[in-house]
Amino acid sequence: MKLIGTLIVAAAAIWALASGPVVAQDGYAPQKVVYHINETGGDDGSGYKGALGNIRNHIKAVGKDNLDLRVVMHGDGLDLLAKAKDNQQLQGLISGLKNDGVRFLVCNNTLEGRDIDAETDLFDVWPEDIVPSGVAELGKLQMEGFAYIKP
Repeated sequence: MKLIGTLIVAAAAIWALASGPVVAQDGYAPQKVVYHINETGGDDGSGYKGALGNIRNHIKAVGKDNLDLRVVMHGDGLDLLAKAKDNQQLQGLISGLKNDGVRFLVCNNTLEGRDIDAETDLFDVWPEDIVPSGVAELGKLQMEGFAYIKP
């Protein structure tokens, strides 16, 4: 009897492995993705709306529960959060994405090199959002299996 039970468990495990990954909405499997932002969005920050829209569409397609999405910003990319300080539309877009689980990561090298105070100069940045190096974080995440996207 033990042998039959063991065979049933083994068969179920093989079937589960053979059936492939759990598929999210619209046929997408769970994903790990990092978006890289290091360019300016223009005087009013409107150039960032395209990237934020891409992220929103990505979440809609895959589903927020099936997506581990990070946005790594360094250099001129920090301007996204600087412009959002005084731009309610950008604030709303960023806050909405954060509510869906998106993590916005800020390069400490850029903060120090440009004398930026994350708490007073940028929108909604917390100590856990700051990484030592934006480019090193991109490399680390890619080594962890995150797909790289440059919008």
